[in-house]
Amino acid sequence: MTTQYNINQYVKGINGFGLKFCDTIQSSKLSASSDTTLAVPATAAMGAPSSNQNNKFIAVISVDALCFVAVNASAAIPAGNTFASTTSELIPINTLYGKYVQTGDVLHFFSSGTPNVTVAFYAIQD
Repeated sequence: MTTQYNINQYVKGINGFGLKFCDTIQSSKLSASSDTTLAVPATAAMGAPSSNQNNKFIAVISVDALCFVAVNASAAIPAGNTFASTTSELIPINTLYGKYVQTGDVLHFFSSGTPNVTVAFYAIQD
């Protein structure tokens, strides 16, 4: 079973505050300069439709050092000193960072160091 992400701000809180502890959490210490992947789970939340094709989640990500993330594409650290198109985003250090994902998506993490990364998947009904 997957923990529901209740976005009703009057009942449970928003932005990760006031939520129950999640029961679908993945954690890893990344290897330096290596693209590390994490598949979004196929687990449906209690009360959600049983089809695994459309399960939607808020991926609440936390890191303790410089790290970039991309969905369904390799993550990379920007090169050079000019702006260029990219698929990667910098994850804020020591804070919660949430992104909408769904079953079938693959998260890619990349860092020049060895940060600890934790991802909690809260099921949502959109």
